[in-house]
Amino acid sequence: MDLRMLSEQFLVAPQISKADLALVKAKGIRSVICNRPDGEEADQPTFEELSVTAKHLGLHMQYIPVSGGTVQDADVALFKDALGDLPKPILAYCRSGTRSATLWSLAQAKAMPLADILRATQQAGYDMTEVLRPFTGAAEA
Repeated sequence: MDLRMLSEQFLVAPQISKADLALVKAKGIRSVICNRPDGEEADQPTFEELSVTAKHLGLHMQYIPVSGGTVQDADVALFKDALGDLPKPILAYCRSGTRSATLWSLAQAKAMPLADILRATQQAGYDMTEVLRPFTGAAEA
């Protein structure tokens, strides 16, 4: 399992498995957000399969699926609400972690300095420069 920390209370990861959920719990993570729609790949576990295991382990789990690179304002609003409502720390996952990092970046864009968001995501291996460009109003972020 490839956990990447964006803040002390938020991590992202590529697709997780039912077995990974026990490791998630052991690392002290209390909530999981799934940003991957069911059925993107044939061998991908469904949200329902993972949520049954998560519930058994005492983890909170929320489904905010985002198809491909089409993050909508409504997705960001749901994600931001989940960040505020779910017990922390929180792990969000999708196929590669990029959609989850994108949602986090956009949810934080008005409350956190953009340079801090870019630094956190770049250290985790995600470049959010283009994602955050609308908030900078300039060519550099």
